Amino acid sequence: MPKKYRSDALAAIHETMEGLHEIGAVNKQTMREFDEACLTPVHVLAPDEILEIRLREHISQPVFARYLNVSKNLVSDWERGVKKPGGPALRLLTVIKKKGLMAIA
Repeated sequence: MPKKYRSDALAAIHETMEGLHEIGAVNKQTMREFDEACLTPVHVLAPDEILEIRLREHISQPVFARYLNVSKNLVSDWERGVKKPGGPALRLLTVIKKKGLMAIA
């Protein structure tokens, strides 16, 4: 999945910083801090937000799970607050929340 930046300007600046990092002009720590400032943040979703996303898209838990490449039980656990989504699943949920399910279909 390509990186999503807060703006086109930050994307251009980030590309320049990556070049500087590759030649050794910027250290790893500075690059990590810069990444965090430029990339679109992913916020933790509450169980009711995940349920709301699924219901808005008019799909069942098993179908939603297939889109996210996770188990139906995991979707159920997220919606009940037993577990929290992380990593790629959280990023996909964030994209679906903003742009709808067809953004990942």
